[in-house]
Amino acid sequence: MSLLDCFCTSRTQVESIRPEKQSETSIHQYLVDEPTFSWVPSSPGGNEMPLCTSNVSHYELQVEIGKGFDNLTSIYLARHTPSGTLVIIKITDLENCSEEHLEALQNEVTLSHFFRHPNITTYWTVFTAGSWLWVISPFMAYGSASQLLRTHFPEGMSETLIGNILFGAVRGLNYLHQNGCIHRSIKASHILISGDGLVCLSGLSRLYSLVNHGQRSKAVYDFPQFSTSVHPWLSPELLRQDLYGYNMKSDIYSVGITACELANGQVPFQDIHRTQTISKHFAVTCVFQTDKRTNPGFNTFIAASCL
Repeated sequence: MSLLDCFCTSRTQVESIRPEKQSETSIHQYLVDEPTFSWVPSSPGGNEMPLCTSNVSHYELQVEIGKGFDNLTSIYLARHTPSGTLVIIKITDLENCSEEHLEALQNEVTLSHFFRHPNITTYWTVFTAGSWLWVISPFMAYGSASQLLRTHFPEGMSETLIGNILFGAVRGLNYLHQNGCIHRSIKASHILISGDGLVCLSGLSRLYSLVNHGQRSKAVYDFPQFSTSVHPWLSPELLRQDLYGYNMKSDIYSVGITACELANGQVPFQDIHRTQTISKHFAVTCVFQTDKRTNPGFNTFIAASCL
């Protein structure tokens, strides 16, 4: 039994997700017209994944479990029929993607090919079928941290559980930072939890690499496209878009907002215009007003280390 099982059963019975019975841009050309590509790295737990083929007929879609990527991606629980392994499949219709979306997809697929860390979501296979992009990843039985909030912890998680979840997420984030990448989309819905309690960081579509043409930038001035859904988690310096830019520390701010999200069962600033979150003083005050149940040590950690 994982630590997560212990916390969940003490509040309410938890059931893992189970299958139910049954105009083209150059980037678009790159994703669709290139020969089918796939790779099969080691799974997060260290076990080798049975060879995942790039044949659509080898996957049996069980149930749609969510949407993502500005609702352009459908997320399914599926079974890889040759091996009988449960997997998660993200299917994106490239025909409906803007050029910015296609660039983000290409960036995510390319960079994720090089990531090997137990706390970073693994893509077992990526391939195209017609104009559809299929991404095959491990089945995470508990889903995302935001799903756990909605279904089992509507008033927020305990600080111990938050600490264990964020420990895994921060390990994955540290790996990205060591490799010169800013995540720019840290939030509870991008933290996935397996059946044995392994925490994996996902949501790599807004990833930004500081390394360009062999040079590492000290500051970033790029604003993540189509990022309305992540505004409440974005740091003030990222939102300001001034001459100072932002760096990896902006991700640490997002970790702090995510900690408050997990503690309260709701997202800070979700009803506030983004211009009001630019002031760091306003941000700290607002977060603490929503953190009535947390102890002073938790609040001090958020204020001193994240915000």
